[in-house]
Amino acid sequence: MTLKNIILFSITLSLTSCALKPITSDYTFIETDLKKVELDKLGNGTILIYNGADMLHKIDNTARLNIWINNKALGQIRASEYVIISLKNGKYQFKALHIDLVNMKSEHDVEIDKKTKVIKIKPNITSNRLTVTNELPENFDKFKYAEKR
Repeated sequence: MTLKNIILFSITLSLTSCALKPITSDYTFIETDLKKVELDKLGNGTILIYNGADMLHKIDNTARLNIWINNKALGQIRASEYVIISLKNGKYQFKALHIDLVNMKSEHDVEIDKKTKVIKIKPNITSNRLTVTNELPENFDKFKYAEKR
């Protein structure tokens, strides 16, 4: 092998090795059409959860998040995808996992109440960040509903 081939192989391997296998969701997704998602129709237990991965994670295929809520699989949400689920008021533990050469796991305690509408989960270089934003992302028209995988 020439040096050029070795470098090409290494780059290809690094870009594809970070693919996270999806987990099957134990939740019922609330089916919706992108045109019907309105912030004022969320809340009271209807929660939109989206992957807010930035460009760096999208490029190297590390933006895929496997998510569990109270140890029950929500499934995999890829970059610029979202799901809508029903959650009763109360405290929940969210676990998120993405692969960036090694497993990046995080746990987040979230209080769901009637005002909770939107949760953003985003992979970062050392872990994952979860934020209750109650706002749709700026470029929401480019998001798509996550498939059950």
